[in-house]
Amino acid sequence: MYDIFEKNNLKDTKNIYDWTLKQAYISVGNMMTAAAKKEIDSCAIEGFEKEKVEKILNLDTSLYQVALVLPLGYRNKEPRDTIRLDFKDVVEYVN
Repeated sequence: MYDIFEKNNLKDTKNIYDWTLKQAYISVGNMMTAAAKKEIDSCAIEGFEKEKVEKILNLDTSLYQVALVLPLGYRNKEPRDTIRLDFKDVVEYVN
C-alpha cells in the first residue's frame, strides 16, 4: 500500500508540521483570493507566538496545532499611493 507519509519523509512531528503548514497555504491562498473578490483585506501571518495562540484557543495540541494566522477585515481608509523610485535611479549596469 502506498504511504504518503513515508514517501514524503514525514516520520516525525516536526516534518509533519512543516508539511501541513505548506498544505495550509493552499487553502489560505484560496481564502485570500475569495476575500479580495468581496473587497475584504487579509494577510497571512507567521512568526506569532504559537504556544500562546494555542493556549488562548484552548487547543489540544496532540490533535491540532496552529500553523498560521489569517486576519480578515475591511480597511478603515484607502491606502496611500505607492511611491517608487524610477528604475534608472535604482539599477546600475556595470560592464
